[in-house]
Amino acid sequence: MSLVTFKDLCVDAVDAATLGAFWAGTLGLRAEPLDNGDVVLRDPGPDPVPARTIWVNTVPEAKSVKHRVHPDVRARSLDELPDQPRLTEPGRYHYTTLADPEGGEFCVFTDDEVPDYRLKDVVVDCADYRRVAAFWHELLGGTLTQDDDMDYAYLDEGAGVPFESFDFVPVPEAKTAKNRWHWDVTLDDGATLDDLVARGARVLRAQDDEIGWTVMADPEGNEFCVFDRAR
Repeated sequence: MSLVTFKDLCVDAVDAATLGAFWAGTLGLRAEPLDNGDVVLRDPGPDPVPARTIWVNTVPEAKSVKHRVHPDVRARSLDELPDQPRLTEPGRYHYTTLADPEGGEFCVFTDDEVPDYRLKDVVVDCADYRRVAAFWHELLGGTLTQDDDMDYAYLDEGAGVPFESFDFVPVPEAKTAKNRWHWDVTLDDGATLDDLVARGARVLRAQDDEIGWTVMADPEGNEFCVFDRAR
């Protein structure tokens, strides 16, 4: 049972055209420039999945701290990303951490068999990962697993989620800046903003004449946008 359904992802960019082109190529999406300078990435398949959409939004501020939300992607080889800085040594872990054109961290998992849509997971750094994972489990439903050996939690089959899982991992540092990656959700029938607040969310900006959604934050301040079902 869920209160919200995953809608899409958003990423902030100083140069939306460059970052949008990079993520379109990396994830197997199609980049469409918008009149305001932003870029939207869409599923190019014959039966496109709307939830795979990513909005690349122009912002004035550059990345200043390590991303607390980052994507994991699939690739056949790191050779597919030859120009991206390696932030961890290839082979040290079962993934390799790279940086995108604006310095944003992401992890690459290599495999011989890679689907056309190559977003694997969305990873969230947390001070209390059990609390954040439980919050999103209440909102999105699905199956929440606590991996005691690896000391992290992951949420599979959340409502509308078009990738493998949300992963919640512990980090020592607190959140200090607005996340450059966030996701949007749609309220399920019968669910209200008050239901989300009752479970630990807070309203950062109410819907108004300028925006047709509500900006909220989870218990650790991770921003997300909530849309009414009718929109």
